[in-house]
Amino acid sequence: MSTDRLELRGLRVLARCGVGDAEREVAQPLEIDLDVVVDLGLAGTTDDVGDTVDYGGLCTAAVAATTEPAALLEHVAERVADAVLAGDARIAATVVAVRKLRPPVPHHLATAGVRISRARSS
Repeated sequence: MSTDRLELRGLRVLARCGVGDAEREVAQPLEIDLDVVVDLGLAGTTDDVGDTVDYGGLCTAAVAATTEPAALLEHVAERVADAVLAGDARIAATVVAVRKLRPPVPHHLATAGVRISRARSS
């Protein structure tokens, strides 16, 4: 498997995610980071956009994966990973990080999040 990666950082979405009723009723800001494992060698040689993965399309797929409410960030991350892997057959694996930017805890906590790694099944 290639070690090349597309790195997409700081994708902001509004989503309904949380265990409590208030978190499920009102959309809150989440931030998503994606590492997409794909061979970038051909694109590096040809300088042709058709030889790489459309990262705008990956962002669109990730945002679409956050539209349904979820109780857990883990579930949101799993849906995003599934959407990324479905986005282009050349993608071998992805690492998805999802963070709540205003976590509902009684402490000074900048973010709360999860990071998962998923690979295409053979």
